[in-house]
Amino acid sequence: MGTLYEDDVIAWAEQQAALLRAGRWELLDIDNIAEEIEDVGKSEKRELQSRLTVLFSHLLKWKFQQTRRTNSWRKTIRTQRAEIKKDIKKCPSLKTLMSDPAWVETAYHRAVVDTYAQTLLPALPIDAPWSVAEAMSDEFFPE
Repeated sequence: MGTLYEDDVIAWAEQQAALLRAGRWELLDIDNIAEEIEDVGKSEKRELQSRLTVLFSHLLKWKFQQTRRTNSWRKTIRTQRAEIKKDIKKCPSLKTLMSDPAWVETAYHRAVVDTYAQTLLPALPIDAPWSVAEAMSDEFFPE
């Protein structure tokens, strides 16, 4: 049997919250608290990148499978844009990621892999054929 943190993170979190509220600083598990706080930020970043990947994937399908376009794809594109905007409004520091070329490139490359796996389209562009600003524009649907 390990520590409470290793065995039951929920019970550990409740214990740590109670210790914080009681001002029992000497009993706090500082290293694991710091790790959990960092993980919150990582989780938000992963969610944003996942949403951007889905958006890119659906934009790729929209562009390269014109005869298969559906209202479902349109809805997914609109939903991902709205959710990305909501995420950035909730955590404004995430906005810097949307202008980080390497971070955006990772999302786009994941989208290419996902899109290929779903469609078997052989010639998807290696680099995004549109900017993040275009992809996020409510009016943009690539032709």
